[in-house]
Amino acid sequence: MRIHAALLAAGFALALPGTAAAQDWPTRTVSVIVPLGAGSASDIVARVVMEQVGKQLGQTLVVENRPGAGGTIGANAVAKSAPDGYTMLAYGAMASANALYSKLPYDTLNDFVPVMGLGQQPLVLVVAPSKGYKTLKDLVAAAKARPGTLNYSTAGIGSASHFGAERLRASAGFEATNIPFKGAPEAVTEVIAGRADFSMQLITTTLSQVREGTLAALAVSANERVSMMPEVPTTIEAGLPPESVYPFYTALYLPAKTPRAIVDKLHAETTKALQEPAVQAKFKSIGVEPMPMTQAQFEKFFRDDVAGNAALVKAANIPVQ
Repeated sequence: MRIHAALLAAGFALALPGTAAAQDWPTRTVSVIVPLGAGSASDIVARVVMEQVGKQLGQTLVVENRPGAGGTIGANAVAKSAPDGYTMLAYGAMASANALYSKLPYDTLNDFVPVMGLGQQPLVLVVAPSKGYKTLKDLVAAAKARPGTLNYSTAGIGSASHFGAERLRASAGFEATNIPFKGAPEAVTEVIAGRADFSMQLITTTLSQVREGTLAALAVSANERVSMMPEVPTTIEAGLPPESVYPFYTALYLPAKTPRAIVDKLHAETTKALQEPAVQAKFKSIGVEPMPMTQAQFEKFFRDDVAGNAALVKAANIPVQ
């Protein structure tokens, strides 16, 4: 009977190639590709979380920066890698890149398994106090009273600050002109100087200026108030629809056809890592809010975000590259 059972088990393992390997995963170093530069939001978030995941798994997870072409070079490397769990992607612009680039070397929805969101960094609507806008309603009223005269500064076409501002503008129903810059610091400087009427920026980018009084925060682009600016209302609380929220998040992806056992284990271990006090403390210090979801919930969230970004690019006439 024991021999018969052993033969059955062996046959079952052969019928499901990779099953044993998936259950034992990982047995060697794992590569976590961040397709953006060192110090980017995705890079910082990935390093904080993956270090803890590595400790739990007893293996080294090496975060590797492969910037270029808006993140699509690194994303393509993961899409084309073996679906064995030893190469994964941590990326914060997957949905927007899909909307911005017409000829991607990979299929955003079919070449990856969206595992989970590592965390989101809400955007905040900031203005110069000298503009006299006390609330989001004040800004919207001014924009509608003088159609097309307001402008906003961004960290470049296709950046989170650009998409966030367009989402806000479209949901509020007013026109404004984008003034793109090479990065967030220049965009913020233009607002402080009064040359730009408003900007949507990461909270961590503007927190010190808001506290100093050189910028005024009118609303955060989030479903709930955020811990770093608890006194600032959300765009929804300020009177705009839920569609006004632009989610800027870093997420974890595996190549398509990665065994389900690996996907589930990575999700479980990452969820556990995000509950670690040290990880939560670090997230709080850099303005990252948690995104607790099951893998199925995140996959739906991601697919909805891909569709939402595509619709935004079309509605706002953002040039596709």
